[in-house]
Amino acid sequence: MEEKNEEKIRIMIADDFPLLLEDMCELIDKQSDMEVVGTANSGKRIVELAKETEFDIILMDIEMENLNAGITATEEIREQLGNASIIFLTVHDTNEMILTAMGAGAVDYIVKGCGEEEILNHIRNAYAGNPIMERKVHDVVMQEYVRLQKSEKSLLFFINNLSQLTATERALIKKLLEGKTVKEIAKERCVETVTVKTQIKGLLRKFGCNRTKEVIKIISDLNITHLFL
Repeated sequence: MEEKNEEKIRIMIADDFPLLLEDMCELIDKQSDMEVVGTANSGKRIVELAKETEFDIILMDIEMENLNAGITATEEIREQLGNASIIFLTVHDTNEMILTAMGAGAVDYIVKGCGEEEILNHIRNAYAGNPIMERKVHDVVMQEYVRLQKSEKSLLFFINNLSQLTATERALIKKLLEGKTVKEIAKERCVETVTVKTQIKGLLRKFGCNRTKEVIKIISDLNITHLFL
């Protein structure tokens, strides 16, 4: 893409519903600071247009020729053009869809049914580099960010403690991975069950877990069971 046209925001629209596409074109072309430079009724077509058309913003529907056509198209356009500004305009408002769509590289997400001025406001702000997400979209994205942050910290904490395990604790984890019970471990080691339980409590404290199943699950999820077998 070349330098932005300072006179008008160049917009492309992808939507497979003819009446909505026509209404959006009419709305945008009535604005003194906007113009429609391309339309498409499929994800495949908008990808083609993005390669050959100078644009500033794409308004992208999600469900076109298939359920995720807009998301796939967004990923392809972002991969090819890097900094393309894409705003999803869709009927879907589930948390899962919002996260999937924003994860594809969109700068904003608008649920169909909102007012015309609100849509225009989203476009102008995205063009200015200050996209304004709807409250629900903002909350969903922030909740996921917090969840990932917590998950990352927990992962680092777990990995750090792996390096501090004693030989006895590693051997204990090996038995737990094999599905052995406390009684079976105690019998194999020729010790009292209370001794094994005490060792397990120490292990759980190290990893900040409440149950041995949690430790085993994390190890399995990290795909590092081979370190103990």
